[in-house]
Amino acid sequence: MVQQLPQTLQETPSQTAGPYVHIGLIPRQAGFDIFAKDFSHVLVTPETRGERIRIEGRVFDGADEPLRDVLIEIWQANAAGRYNHPADRQEAKPIDPAFRGWGRAGSDFETGLYAFETVKPGPVAGRKGHRPMAPHVNFWIAARGINIGLQTRLYFSDEDAANVADPVLNLIEQKIRRDSLIARREDRDGGVVYVFDIHLQGDRETVFFDA
Repeated sequence: MVQQLPQTLQETPSQTAGPYVHIGLIPRQAGFDIFAKDFSHVLVTPETRGERIRIEGRVFDGADEPLRDVLIEIWQANAAGRYNHPADRQEAKPIDPAFRGWGRAGSDFETGLYAFETVKPGPVAGRKGHRPMAPHVNFWIAARGINIGLQTRLYFSDEDAANVADPVLNLIEQKIRRDSLIARREDRDGGVVYVFDIHLQGDRETVFFDA
């Protein structure tokens, strides 16, 4: 007798990331050197083209306390505005073979600070029929208490003209909400740092996007 399969499959229950995020995904930060290839917070090599920048910040909970067990991934275009991915077919913009365009970091166990060493991305072509997007970096956040990873974007405070014209930022009506996506530029010791704090809840909650 052939058993009939149900017409629809039920959704698998979701869970939070659990207490072992660092061990499973960034083990070196937890003191385990188990990956042959370490996917780190450093996206650049000496040969990478573009302006070197550092992105840093903290992730705050609803009580405005920094989380110390957060996993953050970023992906971005290179300095010319092209992603290192087959789906990006901008022939006029070159691929930088020395730039991976993707990085992974965990918040510091003591301070809650995360950081990435990368290059400032160029403007990205919009979808067909849309305006170009301002330089930005895509973020994905996972931690205990978060059932589904959160996605957001970082824009740059010194790209005012591009930000005003950006089609995604223009979807956000309230200025205070748009400002939650703008990273503050700081010049430190001859280098450029963009500070981007993420607020999960509260009056300063960061804008998050659907997948």
